[in-house]
This record gives sequence, structure tokens and C-alpha cells, in this order.
Amino acid sequence: MTRPQHFGWFFSRGFGPQGWGHPYYQWNYKWTEPHLYQQSVRELEQAGLDLVIIEDALSIGTPETIDLRVRQAYGGPKHDPLALTPFLLAATSNIGIAPTVNAGGHPPYLAARHFASLHHLSGHRVGINVVTDVGSTRHFQVPRVTHDQAYDRASEWLTAVRGLWQSWEDGALIEDAASAHFADGSKIPPWRFEGEYFDVTGPLNALPFTDGDPAIVSPGGSPKGLAFAGTHSDVQLAYAPLDLDIVRAYRQKIIDAALAHGRAANAVKTLFVFKPEIVSSEEEVDRVVRASLDPSDEVIAAVLEGQSSDLETDLSTQPLDRPLDTSIFGDHVSQGTIKGLLGKFDSFESVTLRDLLVAKGRKGRISDHEGFVGTADQVADFIEEFGEEADNDGFIFSGDLHPVTVHRYLDELVPILRRRGVLRNEYGGGGIQGNLHDF
Repeated sequence: MTRPQHFGWFFSRGFGPQGWGHPYYQWNYKWTEPHLYQQSVRELEQAGLDLVIIEDALSIGTPETIDLRVRQAYGGPKHDPLALTPFLLAATSNIGIAPTVNAGGHPPYLAARHFASLHHLSGHRVGINVVTDVGSTRHFQVPRVTHDQAYDRASEWLTAVRGLWQSWEDGALIEDAASAHFADGSKIPPWRFEGEYFDVTGPLNALPFTDGDPAIVSPGGSPKGLAFAGTHSDVQLAYAPLDLDIVRAYRQKIIDAALAHGRAANAVKTLFVFKPEIVSSEEEVDRVVRASLDPSDEVIAAVLEGQSSDLETDLSTQPLDRPLDTSIFGDHVSQGTIKGLLGKFDSFESVTLRDLLVAKGRKGRISDHEGFVGTADQVADFIEEFGEEADNDGFIFSGDLHPVTVHRYLDELVPILRRRGVLRNEYGGGGIQGNLHDF
């Protein structure tokens, strides 16, 4: 029997202008209001996805990078995903919702109480996408730390948050109306976490959970990021390469990290983020791929704009026909994002900036593992192959949370994956943890 896989949606623009830069922006949804997102998330639940992850960046940027981030709405504006989360939960019954939280920006006690409340309100359907961005710490008076220290701080943060969630002992909640005894204070003992970055006093003023903690999602493929996933995470996000061996090896790293921290091999679901381009026929695949082989100046300019925003570095100041001087990247720039710009090239010294941009602008056939363009059947073949041959846990679709994007990806793909037994037909009813561990 075909191996079932888990699926989610990475709401990649965050709570920002959905559809900007695409014709479907003219559908005239108001991105600042909840209806657009509620309509879209209901469709994702109908499709059987396990969870939606809301990207976020707390900062609009520095004076030098603000224009890069807002002129095409790549990096801003972004409203607070924690404020949007209850609206998405209220519109659905089974799908999990995981807003992004910067571990340096939310005090552990307040975060624990906030997410405990949401978890109860939603029938245990909440997750947290924990990130370690250090560039925005100036906004909330938290000392700036190094990449590795940021992971240490996030680990402490999550240890404190989980400790607070578990600060009521078994049997503390009584709820006996006959004896007028609601809870036993002797089973809610003093609690404190003392670490290098946080000193938190409990216990938490919120009820414990009966059906699993909120699911923890994490990105990050550095040694520190992998160790964090192995210690804490329920879902590890990774970018989708086109190579079975790379997927297999990356997933094994996550398994090894979980085992090294005393957890089960299947404790963490590794889900690869990808953006398939689904077209109507093999002839259309050929046309799209062929048209992309020599990207126009307009395409290269758009790639340059997007990469500049992602890297928070204005690449337009650099000569196109020389190798990129990587010293322009400040220490706030993710090494993973820099490697993403490099792509399949061996080093920045061996290629020009134009070469990098042209490579990003080119597309390839998913059936040949050269890109992500294909028919719905070919995309399903790719998904099924990675599940069967690399034991992949599943995929996260990435794009705007907009009905047009949702249907463009899923209209034809969902029935095919369900017929093949790759995509669930129904939910098990166990909240977000149940979604991740139904199979």
C-alpha cells in the first residue's frame, strides 16, 4: 500500500498583502481583514492538510533595508499572526494553526499563557513556529546574540514555556461540584526556571492539557538548528531539494538528533517546503520550461528584488557580471538564505551575480527532478516517489494564503493524491498532535 504523507501550507508572506504582484490581487480581497484567510483556510481543511504555518518577521527592517522590504511587499508590511490565529481557528474544526513566534520577543510566561488559552479554545489545534531571528531584537530591548546563542536562548525559552504548561500536577484539577472543590492547590507546587537568558517564576495561571501540548515547528538546518529540532520539535521545516539522497540524508539527521535527545525516531515529522507549478499538459510543461531558459531582464529584475528582500541586502548595488562580494552580507543575514542564493553552484567566486539570478529564473521539469513544473499527475508522482524511496514524511506547500493560490495548487492534485492513498480522507480528531501522528 502507498505510504500516506503529511501536508501543510506555509503562509509565506505572513499576515501581509496577499496576492500583491500577481493578477489575482485584483480579486479585491482586503488583506487586513479576516475573511480572505478564513475562506482560504477552510479550503485547506477540506483538502485534508494537517496544519497552516504563518510566517512572520517582527521588524520592517533597518533604515537601509526598509525600502527593499516594502516596495514589492516581500518583507513588509506584516500584521501580527497571533492576532489572526483565533480567526482561523474559529473558521475551522480540524486543521492546526501555527503562527511564528520569535523566542527573543515574547516573555516565556506570557507566551505559555497565551498559547495555553488558544490551545484550549481550539480543541488542541495550536502550534508554534519558533524562530531565532536576531535582527529585530532592537525593537523589544533584548540583547543581540550570535546565531548559536539565539538557538540556546530559544531552547531555554521553550523549556520554560513547556515547564509552565506542565506546572500543574496530575490530579490538581478536581471540578467536583458536589463538594464545591474545583482544584487542589497542594498539587500546584511552586515552580521556577533559571537559565542564562530567562528567569521565570510559575506556576502557570492556566489549565494543563489533556490531549498533547501545542505542536512545535522549527526551521533551520545548521548543527544548532538540527539539535533544536531533535530536542524540542514536532515538525522540522526544510527546503525541498530535487535529490532523493539529500532528502533521505537530511531526514536521517533529524531522526539521529531526536534519538540523541532520548526521543523516538518518529517524534519529529520532516516536511519539505516546495512551490510546484502545476500546468494542464505535457506540452504546457515544455512551453513553460523552454520559455524560462533565457530569462528576460524583467524576470531577472524580479528575482533580484526578491532575493534582496530575503537577504535584507540591496543586491542591485552589485555588478551583475562579476562574482558577488559576500562581505556585503551582515551578520543578521541567515546563512541558509545565503546558501539558497548560491543554489547548485560550488562557490560565489566561480559565478557572476547574473549567473545566480539566471539560475533562479530558470524552471525545470519535476518529472526529471530539474525543477517544479509539471502536470498534477507528475507532481503527485514526485510526492509519491519521495515518500516511497526516501521515507519522506510529507510536504509543505508555500505561497499566499489566497483562494486563487490554494486552488491553483490543489484543485487537481488533491483527488489524485487521495486516490493513491498519499493524502488523508478524514481527520482522526486528536487536534494538531493527532494530525501529525495519525499515521
